[in-house]
Amino acid sequence: MSRTLTPADLIAHYGLEPIPREGGLFRETWAGPARADGRPEGTAIVGLLTADDYSALHRLPTDEIWHFYLGDPLEFLLLAPDGTTRTPVLGPDLLGGQHIQLTVPAGTWMGARVAPAPPGAWTLFGCTLAPGFTFAGYEHGNAAHLTARYPSEAARITELCRP
Repeated sequence: MSRTLTPADLIAHYGLEPIPREGGLFRETWAGPARADGRPEGTAIVGLLTADDYSALHRLPTDEIWHFYLGDPLEFLLLAPDGTTRTPVLGPDLLGGQHIQLTVPAGTWMGARVAPAPPGAWTLFGCTLAPGFTFAGYEHGNAAHLTARYPSEAARITELCRP
């Protein structure tokens, strides 16, 4: 007989640790060999977001592929370099428009939260990058700058930014 997983179970099983500045918990599960520029060829993580946390708006210099594994849907805010915005959802309802994989293009501001977010809601996800992630490539979002650039999303931007 299977039992219901909890965030505490997942944290213990994967040894998840806080993601600096961005929010959520993660563990790197793979890093490829180093390239000439010092970055790994690729990286993969497993991550966890709960209803009381979020992935703060940030951008990366390479495409990032998000993978849905378990739990509740994860709603994104994507702010593209050309000024357009999208709110795709990573989740299990494929026929309802959710995605089990979502590619966020390089240079796109991205933030996410569990949605809907009743108490106890959570999402277990993965992220893959090639070339791999390094903290040097991470750019943290600034609410004032982003709301000036994307005024139609000001409320969501404010919710998804942290100092």
